[in-house]
Amino acid sequence: MSESQQQAEGPRTPVKRGGGDPASRGRTTIADGVVEKIAGLAARDVVGVHAMGSGFARTLGAVRDRVPGGGRSATATRGVKAEVGEVQTALDLEIVVDYGVAIADVARAVRENVISAVERMTGLEVVEVNIAVSDVKLPDEADEEEEAEPRLQ
Repeated sequence: MSESQQQAEGPRTPVKRGGGDPASRGRTTIADGVVEKIAGLAARDVVGVHAMGSGFARTLGAVRDRVPGGGRSATATRGVKAEVGEVQTALDLEIVVDYGVAIADVARAVRENVISAVERMTGLEVVEVNIAVSDVKLPDEADEEEEAEPRLQ
């Protein structure tokens, strides 16, 4: 068949191989750590959240951040625990709030921000976000991360 004959017939319709919509061919799994990072970053964006995790976890995190290879990924997930299923996820967050904020309002804003971010980015349904307020940061208190001085220079 010459090129001119092919043009006269018009464009060819592609042969569809396999069955069904390409989006339904295969499975996508999302690791717990991915959801934890998204939730942790979304929670930190809320005004009134000073830090994530208990005092002990933050102190350990500050030490880990100073160790070569300790990485920043642990900081993003600090204070967040996710259980991820095929279509749903549940989250537990531990936060430290700034003194003077309405804790119920901060918790509501954290819950809304986390649910929005996780559902938008992962497509998972967030069935619950449990928030534990473990501490209040007073204005004159130094951060534990700032207190720990590096041992080596």
